[in-house]
Amino acid sequence: MPRIKAITTGSIPSFLDVILNFAETDTSSTLANQDSWLAQLRKQGKHGLVMYGDDTWLKLFPQFFKRSDGTTSFFVSDFTEVDLNVTRHVPRELANDDWDAMVLHYLGLDHIGHKAGPQSSNMRPKQAEMDAIVQMIHEAMETKEHLRSTILVLCGDHGMNDAGNHGGSAPGETSPALVFISPKLNTLSAGQPSPVEVTDSEFSYYERVDQSDIAPTLSALLGIPVPRNNLGVVIPEFLPFWDDRGRSIILQRNLLQILNIVNTTFTGLLAQKKHETEHDCGSDVGAIACEFHRNLELLRRIEHSLASANKNEQTELLSFCRKAQETMSKTASNYNISNLSIGIFFAALSILSVSIHLGLYGVQVDYGTYAICVISLLYAPMVFASSYVEEEQHFCIRAIKRTSKVKAWVAWIALIVPQRIIQRWNQTGQKRAGEADIVKAFFTTHTTLLSLGVAIGYASILYRLAVRRSRTAATRFLAILACGSAFIFKLNFTVLDAPELVDPFFRSFLPLFRILSLVQQARIAHITALVLLLRSLQDYRVRKGSTPSEKSGLLRQIHDAISLWLLTQTRFANIPIQVLLQVQLHALESLDLSPSELTTTSLLFQYQTFFAFGGSNAISSIDLSSAYNGVSGYNVLAVGVLTFVGNWTGPIWWVSGVTTLLASQKERSGHVVSWSSHVALLSWFVSVSVLGVMAACMALRTHLFIWTVFSPKYLYVMAWTIAHHMGVNVLLGGLLWTLVA
Repeated sequence: MPRIKAITTGSIPSFLDVILNFAETDTSSTLANQDSWLAQLRKQGKHGLVMYGDDTWLKLFPQFFKRSDGTTSFFVSDFTEVDLNVTRHVPRELANDDWDAMVLHYLGLDHIGHKAGPQSSNMRPKQAEMDAIVQMIHEAMETKEHLRSTILVLCGDHGMNDAGNHGGSAPGETSPALVFISPKLNTLSAGQPSPVEVTDSEFSYYERVDQSDIAPTLSALLGIPVPRNNLGVVIPEFLPFWDDRGRSIILQRNLLQILNIVNTTFTGLLAQKKHETEHDCGSDVGAIACEFHRNLELLRRIEHSLASANKNEQTELLSFCRKAQETMSKTASNYNISNLSIGIFFAALSILSVSIHLGLYGVQVDYGTYAICVISLLYAPMVFASSYVEEEQHFCIRAIKRTSKVKAWVAWIALIVPQRIIQRWNQTGQKRAGEADIVKAFFTTHTTLLSLGVAIGYASILYRLAVRRSRTAATRFLAILACGSAFIFKLNFTVLDAPELVDPFFRSFLPLFRILSLVQQARIAHITALVLLLRSLQDYRVRKGSTPSEKSGLLRQIHDAISLWLLTQTRFANIPIQVLLQVQLHALESLDLSPSELTTTSLLFQYQTFFAFGGSNAISSIDLSSAYNGVSGYNVLAVGVLTFVGNWTGPIWWVSGVTTLLASQKERSGHVVSWSSHVALLSWFVSVSVLGVMAACMALRTHLFIWTVFSPKYLYVMAWTIAHHMGVNVLLGGLLWTLVA
């Protein structure tokens, strides 16, 4: 959506547009009331507009198209139908002469990238399919009389990195191609080498232009006014289409339109006298005023048809447009320093408040306490480095060092070996995105082992719930029903979403369970997990006077029920990770760790599993595959919660798991376990991390990567703070702790 906004209006999309891009029913970012070349063509054209493809266009431009067929962009597993639905309309529309512009937004290449990356075996066939469509349209432009004056603009709204994602600052993400195709362009393109010779550069182009430059260029070619909020500059390679007079008018109108935005932004700037601006020519804004007065006479002559600009003057006008564009692009990042300072003040105040709480109520000072303090103080300055933010998954500190008893060493092996496997499960971050990992390099060719691992994941939970934990036959039945329904839903969902991951044996019996839709199956999985949770509470009848062992057993059963529900929100390939997490949890239980050491371990494992499950600090890594489990339409609360759970599965699991360990410690060891101290230590790290990220965003607000690295990191730290820490660590963990208090 943000890129479409830039292409059609010539304006610079805000960071909020990126966030609203996830909301399917958001209407606050509609462009219906904003000027665009689509709006101008709709107003001045003779016939109308048609659109086929990504339904984002229909949401941004409601009621704009006389004929349309939109396709949702969130079903990324569809490589074929989503494009065939567009192509089937093309021959008919090429034969029609009742439209002024036709928008075709194909999604197949984007979906292949998200699912398997740019090196996928599906990529070349899909590119060949797109080539054939371009050829069909070009041949129609050459042979059909009513298309002789048509121009085909072939462009990508974004690129992709080696992992197939976009939204970051990698060259592959920020360098989509742009091609203008028309028989009338033969004179302009004569002598241009094609294809371009490959150089040492990762990408080769004739020229590089801003995405916003498409809007004024199309406006000039179509003979319509430049969009009112445009900050783009007409692409100079097209200027030879016109004579000196025509070029002068195009550049003058483009410049005056940008200067109008400058004058609105910096009220009265261009109304100043020449001598009033000369002293400030060194600043970006002052330079525009000085340049304006130097070219004022020329602009007046062009406006009153008194003269045309010569080549040098045209170059000067074009350069002036670029300077004004660059300056206004910077103003899109104007910041309210006072509000930023207030946020930093409250973050510092929260650190002080937590410190006072720890001082007043006391906390056991040991290795774990020192470790969490060191981790926090190291973390805060590290977020000032963009390379660290992009590769935060490598942040790992050995927080605990224990005795050399045989039992302890066995536990350490059971702790470290699974952790090493988990870290290699999904390759994340920016630098090595798309490189081989366990899922890509092994499980894609050993689907039987993956499916077996998934089955073991569900079977282990079923064993603990139905055999080890359950007290009544009714609870055992519920456990079997909940595990079975969740397993069947996950298999059916994956067969449609990523069929290449499911072993043929499992696929063979799934048709027996397709009586219900996926939405209905997901709802059954959600409901049975919830009923199982409530039944567990009823079985144990927790009340004042219950034995510590009974309360600890209750927490373990609740943890298993939560684990089952989390599997429903976990990607199929990541489900075996939970088996490894359970091994680690048992290993931690066998180590006689202090409460503060458990707190530190919980913190580290929460962050490590977030990245191990495929997360990163890039918005492009947000996993939406489970966002609609059980939801038939867009619901901001339901989709928001499911999206959060799907991306924070590992951290939520560790919150529940460590709470059971703390309860177990309270039952069987001599440690004084204080829930408030556990939360306070976690809160201290969270407060320090928030302060560090806020300070980094404020100090680096003019940094090249402020929007692609630091701003997404700020959003993630807010999600960690508000949704995970307050919602999961404090609220969910607190509710679980009250059962054993």
